[in-house]
Amino acid sequence: MLKKTQPIVTLVGAGPGDPDLLTIKGAKALAEANVVLYDALANEEILSYAPKKAIKIFVGKRKGCHEYTQDQINQLIVDNALTYGHVVRLKGGDPFIFGRGGEEIDFVESFGIPTFVVPGISSSIAVPAYQGISLTKRGVSESFWVITGTTSDRKLSNDVALAAQSSATVVILMGMSKLTQIINLFQKESKGETPVAIIQNGTTAQEKIGVGTINTIQQVVTEHKLSSPAIIVIGEVVKESNKLRGFYEEFIAKELK
Repeated sequence: MLKKTQPIVTLVGAGPGDPDLLTIKGAKALAEANVVLYDALANEEILSYAPKKAIKIFVGKRKGCHEYTQDQINQLIVDNALTYGHVVRLKGGDPFIFGRGGEEIDFVESFGIPTFVVPGISSSIAVPAYQGISLTKRGVSESFWVITGTTSDRKLSNDVALAAQSSATVVILMGMSKLTQIINLFQKESKGETPVAIIQNGTTAQEKIGVGTINTIQQVVTEHKLSSPAIIVIGEVVKESNKLRGFYEEFIAKELK
């Protein structure tokens, strides 16, 4: 039986997949946990930072595979905090970047339970960086958009159409099921030759990459059998990457034959 302590909830960002990208503060929070609730996108190796006696509860939250609804997760956090004390809610990436961390904090605090947040390294930045993609680069891209491909009502975000009109780098999370719509929006803006990288399971041993252009990326996805979870990076910075330049130039050479 775990020793009862004062209820506390800490939201910890687990980072993009590589367990070494967990922050030191995140590891310290896990070391003090009585209960850990973790997502599908949080690397299970990270659980080794929690005490062996801590209760570990998998709560799912991956597209098409939800162990619990968000309301059930909210209630689990509160129930475990009131019963056992310190609950760490471990979420992939950063809790406040499309992670619904704000909703969880609001619910927990409505019960008068103290909450803390440990930011995580967002996959939107780290995954491209691992492939040498600098989302901003002097003379190439002055800004970047980070957009969810699928909104709460399962539709493509309207911001994608706005992003397609800009010169910024566009990073789309949870967008693979909407890839055709995304491509159509960029083609409408005459951006068919814009470089694209799709990175599946970024920063992990299972990482897979496909590089092409707006006009060809669907073919690349088919050839490389790419699927979710993946990040879509659209912009000239893709071909600026030293790591991906070979992929990109080889692909362009094939297109010119």
